[in-house]
Amino acid sequence: MFSKLIFFFKRHFSAERLQVDPVFRATIIVLVVFGLIMLTSASSIVAYNTYHDAYYFLKHQLVSVIIGASLFWLASKTDYRHLRKIALFFLIASVLLLLLVFIPGLGREINGSRSWVNLFGYSFQPAEFVKLALMIYLAALFEKKEDTPKRFKSFLVLYAGLALLMLLQPDIGTLFILTLASFALYYIGGGSLKHILSLIAIAIIGLSILVMIPQGRYRLDRFRCLIDSSYSPQKACYQLNQSLLAIGSGGIFGRGLGESRQKFLYLPEVQNDFIFAIIAEETGLIFSVLLIGLFGLLFYRGYLIAIYAPDSFGRNMGAGIIIWLMVQVILNIGGITSILPMTGVPLPLVSYGGTAMMAGLAGLGVLASISKQANIPQRSRSI
Repeated sequence: MFSKLIFFFKRHFSAERLQVDPVFRATIIVLVVFGLIMLTSASSIVAYNTYHDAYYFLKHQLVSVIIGASLFWLASKTDYRHLRKIALFFLIASVLLLLLVFIPGLGREINGSRSWVNLFGYSFQPAEFVKLALMIYLAALFEKKEDTPKRFKSFLVLYAGLALLMLLQPDIGTLFILTLASFALYYIGGGSLKHILSLIAIAIIGLSILVMIPQGRYRLDRFRCLIDSSYSPQKACYQLNQSLLAIGSGGIFGRGLGESRQKFLYLPEVQNDFIFAIIAEETGLIFSVLLIGLFGLLFYRGYLIAIYAPDSFGRNMGAGIIIWLMVQVILNIGGITSILPMTGVPLPLVSYGGTAMMAGLAGLGVLASISKQANIPQRSRSI
């Protein structure tokens, strides 16, 4: 019996002599630690005001980091090629969890979106696991670069089904991430450019309809605020204006750690979507640019891992995961700096959010596993 267990672990876990890309791993650690420091500062006032505990959000985030780090370790130790066998099961399981948001008593509505599930006293966001599951499944689906009509139909049905579930919540931010990441992965996997352009055209038409319908007025307001933040300064554009005020008041060197003014209940969701605004206010332009640079380094290392993966499954999966996280960073920072419309997505590895932290670290753990097998040129390993 014990010999069978030993054989199982030897078969399913990577050899110890194979090492995770050290720059990739170090960048993740720095981002998570920096995120915990800034979360402590950004969330202290709202945490004390709401829960009478200035460290409420930090304590919960630490639990999520520990679980996420365990998932990272497990994924990095597992040979990524075995994920191909459970790709479909993982996708089905994550979609079933996503369906729970529509069940009365289980699904929770927060900020107008019914995207949370309350199960046994614990709240989580199933869409975060769907992101990872979809990237793994599509990597397997597009492993062979033959763009057959059957494969395109399978992709189209899967995407349409997930898009519908996101619209019903509604969770436009996650839908946008899934759309860009899945379309990019389809193209990387040998998809037809004609099909991609057709899908993009359909997506643009769909977005236009969502913005113009009466129920989507708040989405139209976000575009209007992007063009002119004085359009509705105390209502539709309030969050954006307070965010820009925080960023501008930080200057080059910042007010100092813990010295933010906007976190005193002026700027909503400082622990979640708008944490970058507090970072800019307290640490200034220099550290804000360094943080963006750290994300850039993470994506560059992920890009190297993906392109030098030993097989198409690893390349597809690595590309899908890094595109998902990269799009999310761009949407978050772009939204609160008035470069893009606000979408309400968290900043990966930094914002408060247990499910997002766990799913993000699990996805990066898969990339770490691929990095063990990736034949990255020696000159690039130290960059």
